[in-house]
Amino acid sequence: MKKVITVLISLLMILSLAACGNSASQTGQPSTEEKPMESIADNVGSVESGTSVENTEAAGKQPEETEASGNADIPEDPEEQGTKVLVAYFSATNTTQGIAEHIANGLNADIYEIVPKEPYTDADLDYNDNNSRTTIEMNDPDARPAIIGSVEDMEQYDIVFIGYPIWWGEAPRIVGTFVESYDFSGKTIVPFCTSGGSGVGSSATNLEQLTDGAEWLPGKRLNGSDSQDTVMEWVNGLGLDFGA
Repeated sequence: MKKVITVLISLLMILSLAACGNSASQTGQPSTEEKPMESIADNVGSVESGTSVENTEAAGKQPEETEASGNADIPEDPEEQGTKVLVAYFSATNTTQGIAEHIANGLNADIYEIVPKEPYTDADLDYNDNNSRTTIEMNDPDARPAIIGSVEDMEQYDIVFIGYPIWWGEAPRIVGTFVESYDFSGKTIVPFCTSGGSGVGSSATNLEQLTDGAEWLPGKRLNGSDSQDTVMEWVNGLGLDFGA
């Protein structure tokens, strides 16, 4: 009887120990699986955060990029550009130069001197000499003396003043070289001249025939000794909008 009781007690103790082992094993299992799950959660969280940062940066950059491209595509306001004026002149004795400078200073305009590749000497300018250079050129309507340099970006100008002395009742042939070198379409051209007594005559209309699509205003003879106030009185009376 004692043996039976002893055996039963032993069995109960074995079953009890086994139950405790299973319970401990079940209780520890979740703790071993929590670490991988936390690691996955951390990775998921970091990816989402990275995506959020990238989206935020993209969202921050997008307006800047859009603004930059917008600035490149939007042209300047024409009103802000104002009217662009050029004063071009030829002056063999510096008489016409003074008038051109008065106009350029009064309008805050750009100025360009028509410079001959071969400068004119005093002998060249002797109109009493039938063999002088200027006499030969003026007797040849097709003469086109070469010019040094050129106007940079002629397209930007809306109004062009063209000044010259009167030679043999005409504009010097080199002015014809200048006029034929550019496209004056859509521009307003204002001729002016200086002389010892001759007026503009047909000089301006003959130059006009060398251009297409330009609006030529009547020419004006000015004296080399005219002050800037006198010159600007004529300029301001042309009825042109010189802008700001």
